[in-house]
Amino acid sequence: MTKMKGGEFIVDYLIEQKVPYVFGICGHGNVGILDALHARKDEIKLVSPRHEQCAGHMADGYFRVKHAPVATLTSTGPGSANMVMPLVTALSDSSAFLAITANVPTSQANRAPFQELYKHNQADFAQVLRPVVKRSFQPSRVDMLPLAMRQAFDTMVTGRPGPVNLDVPYNVFQEEGEIEMPPRGHVMGAHRPAVSDADLDAALDMIASARRPVFFIGQGTTLSEAGPELTELQARLGIPVITSPNGMGCVPADDPLTLGFIGRNGAYPANQAGRHADLVICVGTRFDDRSSSTWHQGYSWNFPATRLLQVDIDPAELGRNYAPSLGLIADAKTFCRQLLGSLERRKDIRHGNFQEWRSEIAGWREEWRKFVEPNFNAITTPIRPEYVVGTLQKTLPDDVILTLDSGVHHNWFMQFWEPKRPASMLNSWGYSSMGFGVCSVLGAQLAAPERPCVAVIGDGGFMMAPYVVATAVEYELPCVWIIWNNFAWGAIRDLQYGLFDGREIGTGFYKGAQGPGGERYNPDFAVWARACGADGYTVTRSEDLAAVVEQAVRNRRPCVIDVHIDSDVRPISTGTWQLPPIPYTEPAFGKPWKA
Repeated sequence: MTKMKGGEFIVDYLIEQKVPYVFGICGHGNVGILDALHARKDEIKLVSPRHEQCAGHMADGYFRVKHAPVATLTSTGPGSANMVMPLVTALSDSSAFLAITANVPTSQANRAPFQELYKHNQADFAQVLRPVVKRSFQPSRVDMLPLAMRQAFDTMVTGRPGPVNLDVPYNVFQEEGEIEMPPRGHVMGAHRPAVSDADLDAALDMIASARRPVFFIGQGTTLSEAGPELTELQARLGIPVITSPNGMGCVPADDPLTLGFIGRNGAYPANQAGRHADLVICVGTRFDDRSSSTWHQGYSWNFPATRLLQVDIDPAELGRNYAPSLGLIADAKTFCRQLLGSLERRKDIRHGNFQEWRSEIAGWREEWRKFVEPNFNAITTPIRPEYVVGTLQKTLPDDVILTLDSGVHHNWFMQFWEPKRPASMLNSWGYSSMGFGVCSVLGAQLAAPERPCVAVIGDGGFMMAPYVVATAVEYELPCVWIIWNNFAWGAIRDLQYGLFDGREIGTGFYKGAQGPGGERYNPDFAVWARACGADGYTVTRSEDLAAVVEQAVRNRRPCVIDVHIDSDVRPISTGTWQLPPIPYTEPAFGKPWKA
């Protein structure tokens, strides 16, 4: 037993868990732990961005790259309230970090001191975070900290990962107690549940009887690091793979059986394969509205005519939207290893079983290539979206980590980007939070300091968190922000064009709020970057883009590249998406098909 302050114990346990960073903003409510961080600053580093939301997105980005959680630190009241957005973003995408929030001293609880939330219960901030974290702990004494900290780390990474909140009254940081350091908490991958022999045989029987099977993989596959096993399954069996955005990179992007994303803005071959498959092997992903064409039969999937083999570590996801023919609770990597280990004894499952199916898919790929290829080489001013995606694909190194915001640019990257490595395309998918791509690139860079980290974000999203450039300069992080500048909330404006007969309001950026037809307006983002001490470029011509991007990556300095995009070119819908009760639209390329 050692006598120490609560703040000292928290810092010591973070170091024991090999947490290298705390991303946080100071405040009166957490100043009691800052001295403990100062004392151990050679072992754990406090990184202080200019906004709490950024700290959370940074921690989220760090985990997605490293698969190990770090911590955030915020003060009482408004500072911690700013963590709601990054916490729900992480929860929605199965990402984990420890959000340490401060609260009022226990001696002042329920007396309405400065920044106490007390309407229903004293120091009630933990209830604010309850819907957006996997678990919230509120130790009110120093001797409660060891159990809370160990359970917090176990909870974050056991089963389906998720963020956890540790809500600490101010006095607990400074009060002393006799504390024994508990054992280290779990790490990612410590628990990998497998399926039973009987369930494995049932799964193998389904594959053996299929003639048009597909894999559908997502974030669970990425977090389980099941890419090598899935790549081997894809090669040995010749079964095509459809990916959610968070599953991209797990299998080789240049393999003709890697079909990309599915849904309204998915790739045409992926939607065709989903429509015509007789078996979908879903491993570690969800059938949300965007990856299922809002569950309209025949547009992306054909359930219940198609059989579904669904594997997930979270039992709550089994059958959420489609009833599986067989639902299995298992770790993605473990399940894929089990399949691989069974192939030698299952002579009825062979690469040749699906030759005709692969030929059909090759035909769909060729149709899609002929349709989209010309625009990837079109030299225009302003620049076509396809040209930007294609140029970045050719220009950025294979080990780049790309972070993406919510917006119309994300639709283009979901449809055409081909990441070369797992966990190298970071998306705010489930909650689609603007600001995620802008901020998470900082956390990704700290997780992988040797790799280039590039954020592709909309002009609207960048304006929500432009201070990130100052943070990158302050901490010498060589991040690059490529701003998809179409002078609008482009994705929503496109909905107005497509669903409301072009009645645009509140979606374009105009000087003097003149509205459509007026003078478009945005700040000069390149000047903004240079004012922060970073590099800044503006690109309006297609011919200039590659050289500017190459220079930015080579310089290894914070950089903003303002790219002016043709706002009249819209993503190609190959499925559909509905906002009920507004009628859904038909695909622009391809047709629905029902078995």
